[in-house]
Amino acid sequence: MRRAPGLSVRMKLALSYTGFLLVAVVLLLGVVWVFLLRYVPAEAIATIGGFVPGRDDLVRAFAPAATWVILFLLVFGLLGGWILAGRMVAPLSRITRATRKAAVGSLSHRIELPGRLDEFRELADSFDAMLGRLEAQVDEQRRFAANASHELRTPLATTQAMLEVARTDPERDVDALLARLQAVNARAIELTEALLLLSRADQRSFEVERVDLSLLAEEAVETLVPLAEQRGIALEAQGEFAQTLGSPPLLLQLTTNLVHNAIVHNLSTGGQVRVVTEHRADAAVLAVENTGPEIAPGLLSTLTEPFRRGSERIRGDDAGVGLGLAIVQSIVRAHDGTLVLEPRAGGGLRVEVLLPPAQGRMDGRGG
Repeated sequence: MRRAPGLSVRMKLALSYTGFLLVAVVLLLGVVWVFLLRYVPAEAIATIGGFVPGRDDLVRAFAPAATWVILFLLVFGLLGGWILAGRMVAPLSRITRATRKAAVGSLSHRIELPGRLDEFRELADSFDAMLGRLEAQVDEQRRFAANASHELRTPLATTQAMLEVARTDPERDVDALLARLQAVNARAIELTEALLLLSRADQRSFEVERVDLSLLAEEAVETLVPLAEQRGIALEAQGEFAQTLGSPPLLLQLTTNLVHNAIVHNLSTGGQVRVVTEHRADAAVLAVENTGPEIAPGLLSTLTEPFRRGSERIRGDDAGVGLGLAIVQSIVRAHDGTLVLEPRAGGGLRVEVLLPPAQGRMDGRGG
């Protein structure tokens, strides 16, 4: 939006300082007139030793000096106000330069305003923190776009390769080809649905209802019992009534993703998964704990990145599409909750989801 040019803030402050100074001088002269000069007779009074000057004599003697003082204060006020205003608005120049750099895409620049904490320093620090969050989000989106493009291209390239091989192979097995194409297509559909779910959670476009996390945990466990039995994993669910407000489908997807990850990323034999719900005064808690290989604490922050598990990219059919914990994190964030990941002492992972309890939230949000 283009605006008409006007006086700078520095000039406005300088003029304000000068104006206040002149008003103070005028008030002082008014006080002298009201409380002093008006009690002096207008004409001079002759006395034995000479005469006493009258009010007119005093005004004629005082007016030139007062005029010069007012002119001096006018110049002094403008010059002093300009210097003081320049020192005051100097931080705004640094903030303006930073915002202009951010506007053209340079999010790595920081104001880093020196000095003690005041309004300008608080504004600069808040702006630096905002730039840091924006830079992290942009980097995350770029990585996500690159990974998503790669993951979406893989099934398409695989399909194309299988069709080209089948076209040149006179002894091709049509049934086997169709089975492989169906598997590749199913994986592409699963990935696309996961991306749509991730976008839906990020946009918070969902209806809000009362949800009991213990019921969702039971439903997720019942759904994944066959997978756990197939992999030899002992799956256990227990807990108490833990109610929050949110989207039942999204929170069920969150619970299912956590339990599925706990089953898949577990020990090859003798693994265990434990799902617990808990009601606290300040949170409704869902915790999923599983045995498995040891995870370095430094790798915990990468577990919620899309298409990653630890420090390696997801591979393998049983590992899903690599968006499990990324979707969990987005759903938790959309419900104003907290996601806590902790490595277990003997190997494996404990994931804890803390959501605001139902009685402490408003029912007004929805999409």
